Order: sequence, then structure tokens, then C-alpha cells
Amino acid sequence: MSAQTTKTRGKPGGIYSHYVLAVLVLVYIFNFIDRNILSILAEDIKADLGVTDAQMGFLYGTVFAVFYAVFGIPLARFADVWTRRSLISIGLSFWSLMTAASGLARSFSVLAVFRIGVGIGEASASPAAYSMLSDYYPPHRRATVIAVYAAGVYIGAGIGIFLGGYILDAWATAYPTDAPFGLKGWQVAFMMVGIPGLVMAIWVRTLREPTRGISEGLVTKQHPAPFRVLGGELMAVIPPLNVYGLLQHRKSLVVNLTAAVAFALIAWALILLTGSVAQWIASGFGVYVTFSWAQSLKIRDRATYEMLFRSKSFIYTMLAFPITAFVGYGAGFWIPPLLLRLYEVSVVEVGLYLGMGAAAGGFIGITLGGAFADYLKQQFPSGRLVLGYVAIFGTIPFLLLLLYSESLVYAYWLNFVLTIVGASAGGIPPSTAADLVMPRMRAVAGAYYILVNTFIGLALGPYFMGQLSDLFQAGGMNDAEALRTAIAVSLLTFIPAVIFLILAQKHLPGDEASRLERARALGEPVDELIAASSPP
Repeated sequence: MSAQTTKTRGKPGGIYSHYVLAVLVLVYIFNFIDRNILSILAEDIKADLGVTDAQMGFLYGTVFAVFYAVFGIPLARFADVWTRRSLISIGLSFWSLMTAASGLARSFSVLAVFRIGVGIGEASASPAAYSMLSDYYPPHRRATVIAVYAAGVYIGAGIGIFLGGYILDAWATAYPTDAPFGLKGWQVAFMMVGIPGLVMAIWVRTLREPTRGISEGLVTKQHPAPFRVLGGELMAVIPPLNVYGLLQHRKSLVVNLTAAVAFALIAWALILLTGSVAQWIASGFGVYVTFSWAQSLKIRDRATYEMLFRSKSFIYTMLAFPITAFVGYGAGFWIPPLLLRLYEVSVVEVGLYLGMGAAAGGFIGITLGGAFADYLKQQFPSGRLVLGYVAIFGTIPFLLLLLYSESLVYAYWLNFVLTIVGASAGGIPPSTAADLVMPRMRAVAGAYYILVNTFIGLALGPYFMGQLSDLFQAGGMNDAEALRTAIAVSLLTFIPAVIFLILAQKHLPGDEASRLERARALGEPVDELIAASSPP
């Protein structure tokens, strides 16, 4: 890329960078409004469609998460070679359309299909956004910037809960009987939050695409055939096409088929144990596709594979934070239904106070956490990871106090504080991943984090708590006590999270210091990139 082109497309920092960040935060807000509104609608959907807690956990978590995670990888690879603003714009249009279409669902299975569409569309956003922001801002501000972007999670989740509750109440008041077209309040809520995203997508398309790698002086050339990359990545994750790329590698093919059988047997055993057929078929499919993609990546792009999976700090970071998210996603989904079961309170009140508390608390926690993480990074190499301990050991007491509070007002305030501490580490995993790879690999590294975070946190957290709740109810507990106990038991998952966090801290300094050396040894044109980025 010429020096003139680089100059035209801008350098990191400045007013326009802040403008891009603000727009991308709005995109992420839309992302989580569309995703999290299901939480406040859960009780109405259960009553209307006749489903259980475990099925609602499956609908919110697994059915969305598997396709979100699986398609996140090829779309992230596409973001590493194509125009990122265009990818985000197209994805936003698609998931907004699928959210609005969810309002047409009149059965659990149809609603699940539309939620799959939402998951596929939303998979386009964050990896591309991580990559864009890493080029618009210098590395020493990376955790802060990504944390500000990630604040959209909490703002969107909070607004989704509030809007869902408000729409349910307003629709029931306006049409206590004989609603237009027979629509329920939860169906109208999906339509009303989905349609504005189509307009937002046009705005995103007007953003300027930054020069890839400019923030680190490692300017990367434009890829000559980005759609060929997308096609190859889709073939790597969609069975049975994924096997085609392994036909010339017999050993890898045998390993792949053996893994497929092993995952199928594990899924079958879990189905027998829990009775949840759809949950474990979907989860087994997701795990197999991820394994198959990694095999394919090793063949097609060994340098990226090695930079990711030969870095112990990357692996441990990608385990520690998603295990923490198991509690965050699960509790975040089930706290609104729990309060509705525990207290004589309207859905609009719960939506207002939980939603606004989560939005404000999440924004405060994640932005302050990101800034503090960048400060600690300047003090010692693994400083950012300290925020992981803050999130874990801050969540435990505040979540338990919320669960067993006898005051609804107290519970609202505890949820606000809980969100602050739980959100504080939100920007750490993607910024750490970006620090460990080359610029052309950033979107894939971010997508892999999202994949693991989605599988462990989103696919399992809400489902596991719902399954435990159903189990405790079958044992004689009422629905509120069963759900409260299920959420409390889930805190045990923090034990492995702390272990992996300690291991990540141990290996991070060495892995970051050796990044360019490792990339050079893998054949990456490190010296050429540095030379191309240096001023004449």
C-alpha cells in the first residue's frame, strides 16, 4: 500500500476515531437489544408457547449461540480481508430483519429458526469492530477503547429489558382482548426493536475503512480475492463440505471422522442423562464444527493457527473469561424472571429498574475497568488480567446478596453494583488476543474468543441454570426457590476460571515479548511490513 493511500485513509487517534467508536457502540447496543430482550419476554413466551425453563435457556443461549459462534469464524476471516464497515452493515441488516421476523413466530420451533438467523447476523459485528478499532487507536489504548465498545453489551441488554417490559405492559393495556392480527405483546416487542436496525445499517455503511495494521506500523496489503477466502472458510465449517478440504490429508480426515463419532457419542450420553435432545445435538454440532475449522486452519494458514494455538497465554485467557461468562450470561438472563417469581411486581417495573441499572452499571464497570487495565498494563505485562479477579471475586458476594435479598429495592441496587464489577473485565480478552497476534489475524483471534465465550457462557450458562431449576422443581421446590438455588450453585464454575487466569498471567509476558519473533519464524513478512510502514 502506498504512503499516499495510507495518508488518505488516516492515522490512528483523532476526532474521527472517536466518531467511529461511537457509531460502533451504537451497533453493539442494537446487537444486545435484539439479543437480550428475550429475557424479559421469557415468562410470556413460556405461557403462550408452553415451554419449560430449560427450553427457554436453550432458546436464549444454545440455539442462538451455536450458530453465532460457528459463523463467527468465517465472517471474522472475511473481516480480515474485506471491507469491515460493509460487513458490519450487512450483518446488522440481516439480524435486525430476523429479530423483526421473530414477531411472526407462533410456535417454539419457528421462533428458534428466527433466533438462529439473529445469531448468524450478529456474528458479523464484533470481530470486524475489534479489528477496525485496533487500527483507529494505538495499542496502549486498546483495552480502554474495546471496553468502551463492549459497554454496548450492557447498555443494549439494559435497554432491551426495559423496552421489552414497557412494550408488554403497553400492549396488554391497549389490547386486553382481541389484539390486532392476534399478536401477543412479546411478538410486537420483537418487531419494534428489530426494524430500527435496518436504518442504522445505512449509517454504518458511511464510515471510512481504516488502513489495516497502521496503528502498529505493520501496514497490511489488501487481499486480492476476499470472497474466495469467505468461500473457503464457509466450506471449512459447514458439514459435509468441511470434509472435502481434508480429502488430500488422509491423517487429518481420519482424526476428523473419529472426533465426529466421539462428539456424537458424548452428545448421545448427555441426551440420555438430561433428556434435552435439541440442546446436545446443537452443542455437539457446534463443538465438531469448531474442531473441524481448527484442523482446516492448520492446513490453510499454519501461521495463524500456530500464533493462536501455540500460545499458552492465549489458550488460558480464552478459557478463563468464558468460564466466568457462564455465570454472567446465566444470571443475567434469569434474574428478571426470578424477581417476577419472588415479588408481586409488574413486568414494566422490573424491566425499568433492572434494565437501566444494568445499562448504567455495565457502562461504568466496563469503561473504568478498561482504563484501569491499560494503566496496569503499563505497570507490568500481565496487568490487564488482574481485572479478571475483580470480576470473579466481586460477583460472588453481590450475586448471593441479590439472590437472597428480602427487599425488591435492595435487589435492584445490588443488580446495579453486580453489573459494575461483573462488567469490569469485558474489554480484557479481545484486547489481549489482539496483542498476541499479527494485524491480519486480529479479527480471527477476536472471533475465537467470542466463539469460546459463546459456547461456554451463552450456550451453557442459561441452559444449565434452567435445567437445574427444572430439576429442583421436580424435587419439590417452588419455581422461585428452584431458580434461585440453580443460580447460586453455578458460582462453583469460578474455581476453574481462577486456575486458568493464574496460568494465563504466568505465560502472557513471554508470549507477548516473542510475538514478532514467533511470527517471523512462521514465515510472516514482519520486516517487510515494518519497512512499508516506516516514513520515507
